[in-house]
Amino acid sequence: MVDFLADNNLCGQAILRIVSRGNAIIAELLRLSDFIPPVFRMKDKSDQQKYGDIICDFSYFKGPEYYDGKLEAKPELQDLDEEFRENNIEILSRFYLAFESVHKYIVDLNRYLDDLHEGVYIQQTLETVLLNEDGKQLLCEALYLYGVMLLVIDQKIEGEVRERMLVSYYRYSAARSSADSNLDDICKLLRSTGYSAQPGAKRPANYPESYFQRVPISGTFISMVIGRLRSDDIYNQVSAYPLPEHRSTALANQAAMLYVCLFFSPSILHTQQAKMREIVDKYFPDNWVISIYMGITVNLVEAWEPYKAAKTALNYTLDSANIKEQAARYAASMESLRPQVQQLLKEGFLREELILDNIPKLLNCLRDCNVAIRWLMLHSAESAYDLNNKRLRQIKDQVLNDSKYNPRILFQLLLDTAQFEFKLKEMFKQMLTEKQIKWESYKKEGSERMTELAEVFSGVKPLTRVEKNENLQAWFREISKQIESLNYEDSTAAGRKTVQLIQALVEVQEFHQLESNLQVCQFLADTRKFLHQMIRTINIKEEVLITMQIVGDLSYAWQIIDSFTSIMQESIRVNPSMVTKLRATFLKLASALDLPLLRINQANSADLLSVSQLYSGELVAYVRKVLQIIPESMFTSLAKIIKLQIHDIMEVPTRLDKDKLKDYSQLAARYEVDPKQLLEDGIRKELVKRVAYALHKGLIFSPKAKPSELMPKLKDMAATMDGFYRSFEYIQDYVSIYGLKIWQEEVSRIINYNVEQECNSFLRTKIQDWQSVHQSTHIPIPKFPPVDESATFIGRLCREILRITDPKVTCYIDQLNTWYDLKSHQEVTNNRLFSEIQNTLGTFGLNGLDRLLCFMIVRELQNFLTMLQKTILKDKAVVDVFKTVLAAVNPVQGIVANASKVYASSVSKTQKIWGPYLESIMKVGQMQILRQQIANELNYSCKFDSKHLAAALENLNKSLLADIEAHYQDPTLPYPKEDNTLLYDITAYLEAAGIHNPLNKIYITTKRLPYFPIINFLFVVAHLPKLQYNKNQGMTCRKATDPVDWPPLVLGMLTLLKQFHSRYTQQFLSLIGQFIRSIMEQCTSQKIPDMPSDVVGALMFLEDYVKYTKLSSKVVEAHVPSFIYDEFRTIL
Repeated sequence: MVDFLADNNLCGQAILRIVSRGNAIIAELLRLSDFIPPVFRMKDKSDQQKYGDIICDFSYFKGPEYYDGKLEAKPELQDLDEEFRENNIEILSRFYLAFESVHKYIVDLNRYLDDLHEGVYIQQTLETVLLNEDGKQLLCEALYLYGVMLLVIDQKIEGEVRERMLVSYYRYSAARSSADSNLDDICKLLRSTGYSAQPGAKRPANYPESYFQRVPISGTFISMVIGRLRSDDIYNQVSAYPLPEHRSTALANQAAMLYVCLFFSPSILHTQQAKMREIVDKYFPDNWVISIYMGITVNLVEAWEPYKAAKTALNYTLDSANIKEQAARYAASMESLRPQVQQLLKEGFLREELILDNIPKLLNCLRDCNVAIRWLMLHSAESAYDLNNKRLRQIKDQVLNDSKYNPRILFQLLLDTAQFEFKLKEMFKQMLTEKQIKWESYKKEGSERMTELAEVFSGVKPLTRVEKNENLQAWFREISKQIESLNYEDSTAAGRKTVQLIQALVEVQEFHQLESNLQVCQFLADTRKFLHQMIRTINIKEEVLITMQIVGDLSYAWQIIDSFTSIMQESIRVNPSMVTKLRATFLKLASALDLPLLRINQANSADLLSVSQLYSGELVAYVRKVLQIIPESMFTSLAKIIKLQIHDIMEVPTRLDKDKLKDYSQLAARYEVDPKQLLEDGIRKELVKRVAYALHKGLIFSPKAKPSELMPKLKDMAATMDGFYRSFEYIQDYVSIYGLKIWQEEVSRIINYNVEQECNSFLRTKIQDWQSVHQSTHIPIPKFPPVDESATFIGRLCREILRITDPKVTCYIDQLNTWYDLKSHQEVTNNRLFSEIQNTLGTFGLNGLDRLLCFMIVRELQNFLTMLQKTILKDKAVVDVFKTVLAAVNPVQGIVANASKVYASSVSKTQKIWGPYLESIMKVGQMQILRQQIANELNYSCKFDSKHLAAALENLNKSLLADIEAHYQDPTLPYPKEDNTLLYDITAYLEAAGIHNPLNKIYITTKRLPYFPIINFLFVVAHLPKLQYNKNQGMTCRKATDPVDWPPLVLGMLTLLKQFHSRYTQQFLSLIGQFIRSIMEQCTSQKIPDMPSDVVGALMFLEDYVKYTKLSSKVVEAHVPSFIYDEFRTIL
């Protein structure tokens, strides 16, 4: 018959593919369970309030019109819904595909069973497949994996969360419209079961059997699978565990499969006492905690509580006398096994001869160790007992007391066993590879000895006092030939023949009285030894390695092992050489990967890579977690070193007298660091953890503090960062790693990540952690809960700077780069603030702050335009005023008659709109001043720290601009193409080096707005009376009670105009020019000698406009006659 798993056996390949896919689906579910967006859990009050109306469970399907109507009624809800869709559709689609694949799996399995029943596979029926060894395994696995999928989904992705995700996916995707979509079936299969994985949660009625029956499966198939699992040893495991007391361990995997499959046939659990009794006697006579898949543990006491037959059958196992007997038995084996294994691990004890002579004994020792470790680990695991359940608590206490459970001793035995297993495997593999070479060399040696002896008896060879004996000569020749003829390939025959040859050599020595000649005796003894070695060598079989692999399985501890982490770390801290023993334990744990990957590999499935990456990634992450103790202890030592460097160790002067050398030697303060223990990733992880925490804690500001805590906290933070930096310099010298490189990479990553998270609040499509280029799974940047409206420290820093430089309470003097308090006239802060931020957070920090301010400016401008369109331009009375003004000022080149009255009446009629208008303009202006200061600081430090980079960037920028201008003059000249990222890339460099002008930036895209120049002109005219000109300070506020700060006002206005077409700016400037001319004309006619303050203000505005935009003064001189300018200059 064709091999069941052969490529051309369609029946075998079909079920193999299903099982392979089953393992891959479980891996995907486990992977996704770590990426559930927290908002679907609806744990936070804020989430419930914000998203309550757009995230629904299956109640949505009862009346979708009601929910959709609720959304349509509120535009802001629609907006939130759209934003939520953009941010989550990708992850929702991934979850949906995983859920769909579970449904597809069971549909495919049912179709396969139907095909078998209908005879699609020639000569194959369900019965014949179950008679085949591989077929039997695969069919049992197929049902078991489906059960595991359902249990994993319920354990890792709660019912309510699943429902919310499915409804959201249904609403956001096209699946609702496509006819072939099986979304209804998936929803039926995965609707909430009411189960909760929280400790102490009540178990729903008929759970999980009602959940398992949502998709019907052939009853015959289920009962036949359970029958096979009950009666057969489907994986032939018992041969690896010959002792009867190891039977339940030998069948543990099969027991787990049976446990899951029984839920498909709950009547056995409820009423069939005889079957349950048989199952418990065979599989659970001495154990009640089992691992069902990759370390997911189940306690049968709890799991079988609702089932009468199962509970009754389990009672004997749970009898306190039985528990005591089992626990005492394993306690005794621990006592006897520890010294045994430690003896075997002594240096030089495990030698080749010892192994070859004692293979069965060594394997028995391994079996005993692994069985004891398995029983104790599972039955003492915290996760296996719900401590809210009194009976479970009693059983656990009894196990711990009777087994004298000590986690350290158990862990020590695990370590020693893993090390012993590892050593034995390595030596055995070595022996296997050299097996044939050694055997042939022993054969050659033996044969040669016999040939030499034959020559001795020929009488030719001068060996002392040996008479010629032709019979013996011929006999030894024959023996030599016989040895030569032994065939390595036919090991059984060769073994038998070798034994006969040894016997013959013993007999020849006795019968021919050869003992008297010592040299002949020696030759015979040597040959017998070689023949013995040949027998030993031929017995080195691969089966031993396979048995060791089966016996050494540690997959049940995939999750429980975590409870030993603290013990591992403590033992590394005390004795760093522990790491080598741990290596063997981690390798032993890695054997757990064979379980899910075996079928995927057999099916040549493309899922092999992703599944192995998931589990090996988990293992690597765990190894990193354990070894993290090394950099942690190192950083603890570093903290002491920093303290020593700063406080105790004197700086050595450059010149030193010989006799004073001893005073400076400071020999007592020496530390030795072993570089081998420093794992670079571990160091990075610890650094990131500590620096991120320091930044989070150090930059929290109280808004009530007077004066602000900003500068003191920045200074403290700079000292802390300097401490870290110096400690890194210290490591660099001792451990030969690139301390500075690590420092810069990690600090920039922390700051950039925090900036990204802070900017998320301004983005519709948020950057999730798993999408972020700055976040990493191996060296994660910790996330801290927000302490105020800001998400991170960079947001808090930015908002504190904005708070203390708020134009409502401060006055900014441009010439001094300083902010003063409006009331007390005390200095609040100045440009040294930005040098301090540079010292604390470096270039990345300043750059990040700049990026955040950009987002804030965009948000402010967007809000401003919304206000303009929705309130100002919708107010009929205000729009009428604009129309009147427009009529009065036409033509703009002329002069407005009765100017004072026209302007004053327009301003007074529009008074109500200027409050929010002023606030927005001033906020934008204030942020632009901060951006300018940041650019100055960045440019200054760039020129100072890396002048070549600064020069190169400036020149590249100038030449690029020259080329682009030339291209616009003559389009035949070259220009960067669409796909060329040069301009984009160079911008990032220029901004980082401060070579840019924030005032020239276009922040938002805008549409045409009616009356826009008029509105802005009236706004400026309305605020001129609140300002006065002062020779020393420029334009300042008249009354502290009605604050208007000049620089933010001008810069805000300038930024706003920059966002629109340049003709608006032209119209605005011509209106200001007309205002100046008209008022001056009126003054001349009324013979008022002094220039009115409003005109001075308007001229100052034009003056500053030219200064900030770096335009030629001709731009404004076109609107204002030169004689007015001359008079204005005399005032200045």
